[in-house]
Amino acid sequence: MLAITSMLHPRNAQRVNKIITELEAKFGLKAVQATPAPHFTFMLAGVRSIGTLHHSLVEVAATTPPFSAYTTGIGIFPGPKPVIYIPVLRSFDLNHLHQRVLDVTQPLCKGTDRFNAPSRWLPHLSLALHDTTPETLGPVLHFLNESTYNMRLNINNIGIMQKKGSHYKCVEQIELTGRD
Repeated sequence: MLAITSMLHPRNAQRVNKIITELEAKFGLKAVQATPAPHFTFMLAGVRSIGTLHHSLVEVAATTPPFSAYTTGIGIFPGPKPVIYIPVLRSFDLNHLHQRVLDVTQPLCKGTDRFNAPSRWLPHLSLALHDTTPETLGPVLHFLNESTYNMRLNINNIGIMQKKGSHYKCVEQIELTGRD
């Protein structure tokens, strides 16, 4: 299974990693660090050929100019192990890139995550997952509520992440080089 993502600019990545480090220090939440490079995901998929996937994503990147996206607030995916995240606000440019990624990759996929569909896709920056509980949720949210999470993200790449051992690593980052 691969993740097709957009990796964060180092300045934004540093801010997200600082929050994650604080959550580990205060609450022992560190499972999110299995993916150490902050990013948001366009889709999860099993692919038949990573070479063909690379070629298809290079074509998308070559015809897509970099653009800005924005974050705000804190979100929760509820459940026995709630996910705490910063929402990335959907925009025309972000939706368009997501659709283009879906269009070129779906014919190559053996399977995809059901949350990839445009009507269900919620881009986000994960802060805590897999080691959270409903009991830790209140104190963590109380702590996070002391800050704001408004960021301007420079969307300038498409990343391919793959599981390597117990961590997901960015194995490729394709720069967006298209012109308006």
